[in-house]
Amino acid sequence: MSVPEQLSGVTVKLKANVYFDGKVVSHTLLFPDGKKKTVGLIYPGSFHFNTDAAERMDILAGSCRIQQDGETAWSTFSAGTHFTVAAKSGFQIVVESGQAEYLCSFE
Repeated sequence: MSVPEQLSGVTVKLKANVYFDGKVVSHTLLFPDGKKKTVGLIYPGSFHFNTDAAERMDILAGSCRIQQDGETAWSTFSAGTHFTVAAKSGFQIVVESGQAEYLCSFE
C-alpha cells in the first residue's frame, strides 16, 4: 500500500491530539466507511505508546527508531517506509532530530 499525497472524503476533527507536552501532535481523520486514521508530527525525544487496535504507521517525512514492546531490537524507519504494531501492545519511538511526520491507520 502506498500512501497518497492527499486523502479525500474525510472528516477532520479540529481538536488536536496533543501528547508529551506538545512533542507529539496529531489530528484524527474519520472516513465514511467507519475507518479512522491520525496524521501528525513527532518532535525530537523518546516516547512510549500503547495500542488498543492494531496500527500501521507510515512515515511521511523524517525518520525514527522504534522498539516493539517485548523486543530488544530497535528498527529505523524513514520517509516512505512503515511499521505495524499489534493490538493491545505498545512501542517506544525515538526521533533524534527534526520531525517525523506520520499517518497512523487503525486496523
